[in-house]
Amino acid sequence: MNFAERLRQLPSVAHLAALELTDASGQVVATIENRPGQTGSLAVYHALAAQHGGRITPEAAALGLDWYAEHTADALNHPGTHPNIDRLLLWSQGRASFGVRLRETTGGG
Repeated sequence: MNFAERLRQLPSVAHLAALELTDASGQVVATIENRPGQTGSLAVYHALAAQHGGRITPEAAALGLDWYAEHTADALNHPGTHPNIDRLLLWSQGRASFGVRLRETTGGG
């Protein structure tokens, strides 16, 4: 399944303004906003967290790499061009898990 097909299967993120990823001490290590160029990543991370107890575990990160499909191969061939995939590549090889804090949209639909 390619990335576009996967996105059609994931829950909507229309209600989210952003998603914050936090380390063990609760510090924000990354933010994925609901804006062009990041909405797909927001959907992936949101769905991964929903399936893994509100966290991005190494197992969740590995699954996310599968979900990114053809973009994962591109990220491997061009490090730094896909930071949200690069993060999952790193996290899938570790032992740490990262919290996910959702920021809901405020009004306006």
